Amino acid sequence: VQLVESGGGLVQPGGSLRLSCAASGFTFSTYWMYWVRQAPGKGLERVAFISHDGSRINYADFTKGRFTISRDNAKNTLYLHMKSLAVEDTAVYYCAPDRRQYFPTTYSDVRSQGTQVTVSS
Repeated sequence: VQLVESGGGLVQPGGSLRLSCAASGFTFSTYWMYWVRQAPGKGLERVAFISHDGSRINYADFTKGRFTISRDNAKNTLYLHMKSLAVEDTAVYYCAPDRRQYFPTTYSDVRSQGTQVTVSS
């Protein structure tokens, strides 16, 4: 399993970023996928997840309509578009597949390398 992220960086409050996660080594289209994040000094926090076919999506309350998760199964790629970013969104963001195919359980311990998102003026 390989998950390669891109798209993090430094952005001012109110700005936008799009994260991408390119997956390989497993049948991407059969797994629910997650974005999780870890802020400094805190534990992992689930941001959003999406069903294997993209038909069902769930967001953490703190995203408040600011984040959009999507996937392109033809490209084996997961996305997270973030807008109206706030300082509190500063964290390392990871993508991860579910532990099981087709049905949601929780995110796997196998995650991407992580990408730093820093929101600061």
